Amino acid sequence: MTAFALDDPLDRGPGLPRPGSLLRTAADSIPPSGLVLLGILSVQLGAGFAKELFAALPPSAVVFLRIVAGALIMGAVARPRLRGLSWRSCAVGLGFGVTLAVMNLSFYEALSRLPMGIATAIEFLGPLGVAVAASRRRIDLLWVALAASGVALLTPWGQSGGTAAAVSWAGIGFAMLAGACWAGYILLAAAAGQRFPGTTGLSFAMIVSAVLIAPVGITTGGTDLLRPETLLIGLGVGLLSSVIPYTLELQALRRMPKHAFGILMSLEPAAAALIGVLLLSEVLHLRQWAAVVCIVAASLGSTRMGRRRRRRAAGETPE
Repeated sequence: MTAFALDDPLDRGPGLPRPGSLLRTAADSIPPSGLVLLGILSVQLGAGFAKELFAALPPSAVVFLRIVAGALIMGAVARPRLRGLSWRSCAVGLGFGVTLAVMNLSFYEALSRLPMGIATAIEFLGPLGVAVAASRRRIDLLWVALAASGVALLTPWGQSGGTAAAVSWAGIGFAMLAGACWAGYILLAAAAGQRFPGTTGLSFAMIVSAVLIAPVGITTGGTDLLRPETLLIGLGVGLLSSVIPYTLELQALRRMPKHAFGILMSLEPAAAALIGVLLLSEVLHLRQWAAVVCIVAASLGSTRMGRRRRRRAAGETPE
């Protein structure tokens, strides 16, 4: 999971790490839309590699590796300072970290039970719900109905066998929990961005989430966590899922409108489905592809309508 711009209705985080000069120079030669697509690809590759680790480690242990890797990297980039913080700021940071931990744990539990595209599509209902709740217009009922239709198409009633990937109720439940946490993450990210300087709020939250996940991850992973190949893949997942996409998205946001960024990010469930097919051989039913398309369309529609409302509020002439 990556980060949306703060004033985008599908925002994911309070700030992004400062990229290194070499990566920034290389990114300058790539169109901003290409940077966003590369960021999406990086996130989904990270999820794919994480899912392959499930054969050796339970999801909770894989989440532990990812969050610890991300916390170490983020802590080095933006070390949080507790001095001068009010107790309310600390409470926001703690809540942010708890939400981050539960969101990642529930999403990885969903990944262990669902194809990547389906898990990501259901999780996307969280930010979509925040966007719709913020607008309160009748047209948004259309996006709610479209997203609900997608979820209905994913339910395993009368599910057939064959070579297509199966869908479980437990997986759907974990994905919905991840989406609910993502919605909470958006709200807490905005609060943390106001109370913590720079990207230190995200660093603080990642450290908290690493501490919370550690007992579960270490207990379930055991000595398998110490294998060099496991540690290496865990570091790679942390880089692919956090540092690289955050850097690419920051560069893209500096060079493109935020509404265009949000529209491109709405394609993430479809990208997840494609990566699942190519990397993990997760063949989906036609009905499952239709469900992913419904949720992507709902996200795209909500983002486009949100942009038009902001333009009218600012007194601009529609395109």
